[in-house]
Amino acid sequence: MRIAIEPHVRLFVDIEGLGWVPDGPRLREKPTLVLIHGGPGFDHTGFRPFFSQLADLAQIVYYDQRGHGRSDTRPASEWTLDTFADDVVRLCTALGIEKPIVLGQSFGGFVAQRYIERHPAHARAVILSSTSHHFGLARKNAWFERLGGPQAGAASAAFWGQPNAATWALYEQHCRHLYNTRPKDTDTSGWMVFRPEILFESAGGEQQTMDLRPGLAKAQCPVLVMAGEQDPVTPIEDAEEIVAALPAQWVRFHRFPGVGHGPWRDDPQTTLRVLREFIAA
Repeated sequence: MRIAIEPHVRLFVDIEGLGWVPDGPRLREKPTLVLIHGGPGFDHTGFRPFFSQLADLAQIVYYDQRGHGRSDTRPASEWTLDTFADDVVRLCTALGIEKPIVLGQSFGGFVAQRYIERHPAHARAVILSSTSHHFGLARKNAWFERLGGPQAGAASAAFWGQPNAATWALYEQHCRHLYNTRPKDTDTSGWMVFRPEILFESAGGEQQTMDLRPGLAKAQCPVLVMAGEQDPVTPIEDAEEIVAALPAQWVRFHRFPGVGHGPWRDDPQTTLRVLREFIAA
C-alpha cells in the first residue's frame, strides 16, 4: 500500500503481524519495529525474509524511503538525511504509531542517527546496524584492499570518490561480493527496485562531509549497535566510534566475528537472538 505522509508524498508500506494480540482476558499491544533500509537508492526488500521471524514479538513496518523503491518519485532536493529522518516521524504519525523501535541498516543507519538527533524523544529504542557516522573513505578503501586486493581498493576509491554509472560498474565487479562472508541468496536478486540516481546523488553529496556523532549525544532511549568484524563498507572501527559517541547509560554493542555487512546475512541465528533479546527488553 502507499501511505500519504504529506499532501503530495506517498511512501510504499508493508506491515507484518498484528499490533494487538489476545492475552487471556485482554488484548496486549506489541511493540512496533520500523525498518529503515540501506542504499541509498535501494528498498525495503533487503530485510526479507529474515525479519518475518520477529513478527511474533513485534509488529513489523517495512517501507521504501522517500523517492525509493515503490514509493512515489520525488525530486533530488528532497533526498536529504534531514528529510528522511523526519519522514520516520511523519510515517509513524500517519500510521498512529507511538514509541516505535526504529532499526536503520547501513544508509538507513545514517538516517536513524539523524533521527536520534532531530527527534530524541520519539523512539522507544533504536537499532543501528552495519552503519557509519562519517564517509570514512580511507578506511573503506583499506578494508576493501585487505579483503579483495588492489583492484578492490582501487574500485572503492573510484566509486566513493566519484559516484556514477561507470565507477559503480567496477565497484559491483570488484567490491560488492566482499560485503559478506557467505554467498548472497540468488532468489532475492530480482526483488529490489533500484534507483541508482539516488545512490549517485547522495553518495556524492552530503555523505562526503557528514559527521553524525555530535547528534548521538542527544539519545534518550536504549540504542543497540550491531556490527560485523569483516564489514568493509561500514567497518567495525566506525561502529566503535558510534558507541563512544552515544550516552553510556543507553548504548549496547554487539560485535559479530567473521561477519560482514548486515549481520543476519552471515550469522542469522546470533542476529535473531540479539534482536529478540533487545526487543523483548
